Order: sequence, then structure tokens, then C-alpha cells
Amino acid sequence: MLQKCEGIVIRTANYGETNKIVTMFTKEKGKIAVMARGAKKPNSRLSSITQPFTHGYFLIQSGSGLGTLQQGEMVSSMRHIREDLIVTSYAAYIVELLDKSTEEKEAYPSLFHFLQQTLHYLNEGYDAEILTNIFEMKMLHLIGLRPELSCCVNCGSKEGRFAFSIRENGLLCHRCFEMDPYMLPLSQSAIKLLRLFYFFDLDRLGNITVKPETKKELRAAIHMYYDEYSGLYLKSRRFLEQMEKIQGIFEKPKEED
Repeated sequence: MLQKCEGIVIRTANYGETNKIVTMFTKEKGKIAVMARGAKKPNSRLSSITQPFTHGYFLIQSGSGLGTLQQGEMVSSMRHIREDLIVTSYAAYIVELLDKSTEEKEAYPSLFHFLQQTLHYLNEGYDAEILTNIFEMKMLHLIGLRPELSCCVNCGSKEGRFAFSIRENGLLCHRCFEMDPYMLPLSQSAIKLLRLFYFFDLDRLGNITVKPETKKELRAAIHMYYDEYSGLYLKSRRFLEQMEKIQGIFEKPKEED
């Protein structure tokens, strides 16, 4: 049975000398894996359409086992993502997070749109770190994590200074700080962005400029929260952290003589 799906390639694995097993996240069927015969050959018509992050329409021959990719029509190669190693690292982390958080053959139409939009913004040169933070915060609901970010988790207040409590699973206002001696005393700018990233619609994204120190706060808080509650171990995150350290070394200003 032939089926046409709109999808994004999230993972590939070599199979034999010339074939690939391609995992894609599709709008209609969710996450599926298909055999792309001959896709490793440079002159194969499936070579370009099976590159990581590629968005396209795919014609799949399905059966009782692994389906076979017959042909594909590219919508976007996301070429600019693959041209920058740092951006590639962020994109790899995003798709691995999605991969580890979803079940096979379970449709998530809104999540497909969210992934496509995120990769599109990455490809267009938007801030990769901020896009990744947004993706992380929006994925929390899918994996069953619901931090309280609209008000104080203890007293319900929406006014005052706030800190982020991993132990209490949300924000604490300054009147309730004693609830958690290990709370994260984030800047109010970081608190505001955590809220924004969790609640807002990515379709409304404009140019967001965030100070490096605020980015550092956001990254630490989000990663600590994931480490505490998600149970996910992502190899791409470790690689991304190494790439960020290397990037920081090269961008560090030289001391004056």
C-alpha cells in the first residue's frame, strides 16, 4: 500500500553498503522508520531527500514490517543548518529530544508544525540557543512535566520577586522563599523568559535579544529541571555542551597588555 506523508528526517542509520534506515517525524503518522534502498549512493534519487533535517513529502510503500521509501519531494533541505557545526549541534539536540519523547506511529500534528517551525527559524539564522530553550520548555507538557510558571506554586501570588524551585516544581515568590533553600535565584529577566517560552506561540516569534548572562541562567535552570524530572539521557546534549565550551573559548576577549 502506497502512502504519501509530509515529514522531516530526524535520524538515519546505514544498512548494508548502499541502504539507509531513515526515521522521520511525519504530520500524518508521527514517528516512522523506513528503508531507503540505495540512498547511500551519491547519484541516488533518494540521497538528498534523506539528509538529516530535510523537510519534504515522502511516498512510502507500507507493509507488515519496515516500510520502503519509494520517492520524495523536497520542501526544504535546511541546508544552512548543516553548514554551521554549532547550529547543527542545536538541531541534532532538538530532534533527539523529540525522538526520545515520542512513541512510534502516534500522530502529533501540532508537534510536527512546531518542529518544522523551529528548524525553519534555525535555518533562517535566528538565535539557536534561544530557539532550543523554547523547544525544551514547550516539550515539557508532552513528556508529562507541568511546572507552575503562572504564579507562586505555594501561595498563588502573581506579584513580587520570583525564584525557580526545582524541588517545588515551579516559581516561588519572595514571601515563600523559605520553602526551598536550594531554589535558583534567577534574575527577573530569566524568570520572565521562562514564562514566555512555556506559554507563547512560536508562530508569533520576533527578534529576541537576550544577554549572555541571562542565557546562561536559562540553560542551567532548564537542564537542571530536565535532569531532575525527565529521565532522559541525550548524547546530543553532551556534545552540544562541549561545542558551547569550545565556542566560548574562541569568543573570549583577549586580555589587554
